[in-house]
Amino acid sequence: RFPNLQDGEKGLRYVIEVAGSGSKPEAGDTVSIHYTGSFPDGQVFDSSQGRGPLQFQVAGGQIIPGFDLSVQDMQLGEKRTVVVPPALAYGQQGAGGVIPPNAVLVFEIELLEIQ
Repeated sequence: RFPNLQDGEKGLRYVIEVAGSGSKPEAGDTVSIHYTGSFPDGQVFDSSQGRGPLQFQVAGGQIIPGFDLSVQDMQLGEKRTVVVPPALAYGQQGAGGVIPPNAVLVFEIELLEIQ
């Protein structure tokens, strides 16, 4: 499904779909992003598209580590697809009956704003 993946930090794999420009967010910055989360088979489990961008503090422990690490490596305006291993997602616990234990997750992320 993702033939051009690059190896990223701590087991993340990604492909840049649209290049961004300018700075990358730093720890403590607040970012706004759009995202769609799916399983490797393409089944979508969550998306910000219908409800507006997600805002969070970078490196603030508010989201799964793989998502946070990915955003820290993105430039403003960039869109990338990221494959997140279970250890950087919800691990053995899964999440809320939606994410099964030990699930690999795929996120399409667009970095909209850095504050």
